[in-house]
Amino acid sequence: MLHLSETIRARELVRNHSRTTAHDGRRLSRLASLEKLSVLLDAALAIPGTRWRIGIDGLLGLIPGVGDTLGAALSSYIIYAAALQGASKRTLFKMVGNVLVEAMVGLLPIVGDVFDIAWQANIRNLELLRADPQSIVRTARSSRQVASLFAAAAGISVVLLFVLSLMLMQSLYRLISG
Repeated sequence: MLHLSETIRARELVRNHSRTTAHDGRRLSRLASLEKLSVLLDAALAIPGTRWRIGIDGLLGLIPGVGDTLGAALSSYIIYAAALQGASKRTLFKMVGNVLVEAMVGLLPIVGDVFDIAWQANIRNLELLRADPQSIVRTARSSRQVASLFAAAAGISVVLLFVLSLMLMQSLYRLISG
């Protein structure tokens, strides 16, 4: 026969296990949603005659001036979701770096578009999130703070990226028009 304290401890273990299982289920569901989004952004369509795939992000990058900015804004959602899920700051910084590299190189005509298709920052970011052990154990308060800071930084970055792309277009226009 179990003592009262052992019975209480056993109930707590069962309760904690069911919470952990529910948390794992929600985490896996969020990861599956983010995986669908990253594939949609980076690899939704096969390029005929090649092994390459292109997504909405690559197609948006073909639009001069605003395409890379829109792509970076869409990519930012994956990072925001990772912050809410409790990803480590190190992982979040790597994810931001992937998107910034893709967005900055993507500003270059033609070469940037090819790089954008090949780099696939969103798929890289999903792999980083899956490999991050801290995202399993989440601290809600710090995650919300990081997510809020990230959202503010992403908003500012998107505006700056848009301004930079307009300046680049203006410079190219001046160069072409003489």
